[in-house]
Amino acid sequence: MNLIILAITGILGATLTYYVSEELNQGAVRASAVLALIVGLFFYWFPNVLSSYLTNTIPIVFIGTSFIGMASPKGSKNYLLLAIAGVFFSVIYVNKSHFFNGYGGALGTLAFITLIATMACFNWYANKTKITQRMVLIKNKIFNRNN
Repeated sequence: MNLIILAITGILGATLTYYVSEELNQGAVRASAVLALIVGLFFYWFPNVLSSYLTNTIPIVFIGTSFIGMASPKGSKNYLLLAIAGVFFSVIYVNKSHFFNGYGGALGTLAFITLIATMACFNWYANKTKITQRMVLIKNKIFNRNN
């Protein structure tokens, strides 16, 4: 159940940050900072709303996924891509090794890796679909299926 809540947090963090940044014209840094402040203050003022694990983890996951939402609109105009990257971030964050505790830049690095991996998967799938369509056209021409 915790993973589902964190995955929803990841989706909201990435998509809301992008929405506030681009659709409300607030800029990436302001959007990320304001939304992260709201989430952080909520769990600071109401620490007993959820379990202590979620109270401590949700703000961190939200901040990390807000870095995904700060991406350039040229590369991430697709909200589905941002949502999937947010889910990937959440899953990887929950399963990360404690070996990396204390190292700076972990949230930004993880956000970068998940966004790039998600974009690569989307591009691969889009190209695979185009190649498949071209192969069907060639097959139809070869076997003269235009009867």
